[in-house]
Amino acid sequence: MVRVRGRNRGRVNIAGVVCYRAGCRSRFFFKLHIWHGRRGEPKAFSWRQYRDLIVMTHIQLGTPVVWCWDNLNVHLVKELADFAEEHQDWLQIFQMPSYAPELNPAEGIWSLLKRHLADFAAADLTHLTRVIKRKLKKVQYRSHLVDGCLPPTGLTMDEDTIKPPDSTSST
Repeated sequence: MVRVRGRNRGRVNIAGVVCYRAGCRSRFFFKLHIWHGRRGEPKAFSWRQYRDLIVMTHIQLGTPVVWCWDNLNVHLVKELADFAEEHQDWLQIFQMPSYAPELNPAEGIWSLLKRHLADFAAADLTHLTRVIKRKLKKVQYRSHLVDGCLPPTGLTMDEDTIKPPDSTSST
């Protein structure tokens, strides 16, 4: 038995983005939402925070993005659909099938994180947050770990099928 001091309140939510582009290094971005257990404090990410994550990813990559959502209820809100339509020049959003985590490379990241946190007991929410950030940054700077999350999905990156936006194909 391991005893942990502290209140039994609060949690850390993580939103992650796994980015693949043929011929480029794989990337992983994440954002944390900490709920301290206070009354009136939001427990989870809002649609605005997801929107900000999309914008940050676009800016970091400096390229248009294709975004694949799972069917989390906040991903389906009208405001995010309106945002995507407003920015269709650089953003495409696809909904993944319901209950298909095997198609989501980010699930591999969460698996890595859970393995790193096995047998870990946090002293408090601050300690847990610090350790999660440290572990995710280790994944973030090791692109081979991010690369390893793609093959289990059955998805592949094929440079021959990816064409620059201004190219034309003749058949």
